[in-house]
Amino acid sequence: MSKENVINRARDELFSHINRCGVLQAEESDQQHWMEETIDYLAERYPDLSDADLQDLYSVGIRFCQPAIPHGRKRFGFDPREKASEPRAPAEPETETEKLISQEAGGENTLQES
Repeated sequence: MSKENVINRARDELFSHINRCGVLQAEESDQQHWMEETIDYLAERYPDLSDADLQDLYSVGIRFCQPAIPHGRKRFGFDPREKASEPRAPAEPETETEKLISQEAGGENTLQES
């Protein structure tokens, strides 16, 4: 089997493990630890991979775990470590336009008929 095929199989297996093991929802430090152990496992399964190949797999795996668009609960800005804060009062309107919009939203009619 060619070197490129071995790398592709190892990468596909890594992604499969990531999706099955629930590491996407883990804390970053746990993801790194899990990735180190998984790369060690892949090194045993694919002995033809060089250290550089394994480092590339590690980097790709970590990037896959931290996508540009977060998945799960992090996607909506929810961080379970944060405690719920007191509800904040809406900010006071600053400009005349904001005041008019705020009044209209509150049901007040600011226009008078002539």
